[in-house]
Amino acid sequence: MKAARTVLEFLKTNGVKYIFGIPAGSVNAFFDELYDMPDIEPVVTKHEGAATYMSAAYAKYSGGLSVSIGCSGPGGTNLVTGAANAMREHLPILFLTGAVPVQTMGLNASQELDAAPIFKPVTKYSVIVKDAKNLLDEVAKACEIALSGVPGPVHVAVPIDVQHAEVGELATPVLSGSQPVTPDADTIAAAAKRLGAQGNGCILVGQGVRGSVDLLLQLAEMLNWPIVTTPQAKGYIPDQHPLLAGVFGFAGHKSAADIIADEQRGTLLIVGSSLGETATNNYNVSLTKNRVTIQLDFDPTVFHRKYEIDIPVLGDIHISLSLLIEQLAALGLSRSSLEACQEAAAASAVAETGVEAGEYNTQNVLLRLQQMLPAETRYTVDIGEFMSYVIQYMKVKSQDSYSINVHFGAMGSGIGSAIGSKLAEPGRPVVSITGDGCFFMHGMEILTAKEYGLPILFVVMNNARLGMVYHGHSLQFKRTHPSFEQEPVHIAKMAEAMGISSYRVNKLEDLSEAALSELLAADGPAVLEIALVDNNTPPMGDRVKFLSSFGK
Repeated sequence: MKAARTVLEFLKTNGVKYIFGIPAGSVNAFFDELYDMPDIEPVVTKHEGAATYMSAAYAKYSGGLSVSIGCSGPGGTNLVTGAANAMREHLPILFLTGAVPVQTMGLNASQELDAAPIFKPVTKYSVIVKDAKNLLDEVAKACEIALSGVPGPVHVAVPIDVQHAEVGELATPVLSGSQPVTPDADTIAAAAKRLGAQGNGCILVGQGVRGSVDLLLQLAEMLNWPIVTTPQAKGYIPDQHPLLAGVFGFAGHKSAADIIADEQRGTLLIVGSSLGETATNNYNVSLTKNRVTIQLDFDPTVFHRKYEIDIPVLGDIHISLSLLIEQLAALGLSRSSLEACQEAAAASAVAETGVEAGEYNTQNVLLRLQQMLPAETRYTVDIGEFMSYVIQYMKVKSQDSYSINVHFGAMGSGIGSAIGSKLAEPGRPVVSITGDGCFFMHGMEILTAKEYGLPILFVVMNNARLGMVYHGHSLQFKRTHPSFEQEPVHIAKMAEAMGISSYRVNKLEDLSEAALSELLAADGPAVLEIALVDNNTPPMGDRVKFLSSFGK
């Protein structure tokens, strides 16, 4: 058996169903073996970078290991951005790259590059394997590292000759998987005592709460404390919950900012947030000022980064929430009725926003669109001015309904994320909200969606400019460079040329249920182009003010 086949058999045994990437000479052994392995489907993308975002979303929504592959040299470097993104998002992805034959290393071979040190800063483990008999063990080791502790990406470079080498029949390792960390009992007791004694506090929820939302809500209802989420956690707490006060941070709500600014709230419970720039409204000092802070996280490196934490609770968030609920119940607290929660939260409720008839702007387009889409739709949101409108105005109608990658902020990521999400959860409707700038980076992946028969709606906000850059410069420097604006392109016609259903909106009235229904009925992906130049200032919060502080 070839060494490449042993790797693929290992991946199949451990639940891998897709490998995202592009075939090439330096990874040809892997792709040749896949011809005889129908249990693993290669998702051949149009760019390796897009493959990484598909892998990331697939890992996130399938809950398991994901795999991306690229050739030696440029294919591998195209994967690096996605590895950095996966590192930030704590996603277990195996990045496989080809390499030139061992005997030609250092001889200026075609596409030669020592990729292992390049991947090292953006992965948990990066190695090149020069002996075929070690390949399976190294891949298994890397995957264990990817899944253990704080999950994250790993990288293995495999020379061409190593892939093709015969290694005989080898036992296939089975991954042990991640073992959740149980928090320290005394720390849980101290946190519960503080929470129970503090009558007035608030809860800041990050994306680490994913999978533990029901417990979080139970705890919040016991305390009767308002909940504010980070931008990346939008979508986990449905809008109809009376304790939700909105989003704090980038493009956040005034209601949430008022909660954080309320000095009477003497305790802040932080659940699953690393308290980065976008989550804290540019490191707002009011977040922890004159407050007792309790932070729940499974990553020991997040404590005391920017803010001193009084009670850091290290452990699996699901377990930590369960234990806190038990302790609070022992202290005599019980779950409040939703009516009581509604009374407590009335002052901090997120204001309802609706479509203002006649105004053709980003806010109204997104709200009208959401009104016509299924409530369970998941939106994979790209990077651009429209992202701030999504965070500020769009509703949370079901749990886990938004994928907003504002942390790493890679343009075009929302397109690949839609494909990975759809493959992971085929029964859930998926809509990608992207912009023309993002589309010109990774928009050809709509063809990938077509080739794999994926019914995804790609909404392209086309303003013929780099909108976030344009507005940012307008606000910060009071001028913009002409190069920020582009020659208008009819993106719907581009999609049509690829045989993909498409429709172009030029005014609000064009966005009709009949037009949308026709797109959603398509046998495969569809493109909804929104041709709109919105000169309103996007609701970016204090982002521009923060950037302006460095130019003084």
